[in-house]
Amino acid sequence: MMMKMLEAGGMEVLTDNIRRADDDNPEGYYEYERVKQVKQDRSWLEDAKGKVVKMVSALLIELPPDYTYRVVFMRRRMEEILASQQQMLLRQGKPAQSVDDGRMAGMFEKHLKQMEAWIAQQQNMDAIYIRYNEMLQNPVGQAKAVNAFLGNGLDEAAMVRIVNPELYRQRR
Repeated sequence: MMMKMLEAGGMEVLTDNIRRADDDNPEGYYEYERVKQVKQDRSWLEDAKGKVVKMVSALLIELPPDYTYRVVFMRRRMEEILASQQQMLLRQGKPAQSVDDGRMAGMFEKHLKQMEAWIAQQQNMDAIYIRYNEMLQNPVGQAKAVNAFLGNGLDEAAMVRIVNPELYRQRR
């Protein structure tokens, strides 16, 4: 949702369109496969300047310090993340995760706390933390906060129009 909002707001998105929209994410994934190899290949970072790039939190530590980054860090209720992941595995015909939800939630929460602490220590990185559920409840306020964080150059009304509560399926 956030990637599509930022694009609608006027930002250029770096994506390769390899991973297509599907039942799990009907609005698309907005991914760029080279991001996954950032530790080995950073040559694409020059092309990413001024653009929006989707990245899982664990890869942020691989970003080189010679660039500056503005991170829009999306948070969601842990039980909803786990339910969404389980549903995705089932749709793909893959076995459900072998770690119970309580343990998985604990590991993921620990990771998120470590990432937030790490980001706070980075001289070249600023972050805003946006809660998915708050975006659904108050898209105008959240779009305003994201726009302010990114320099007030975005079309907030266009961003708000992207928010689609019908896509909020894994509710807990």
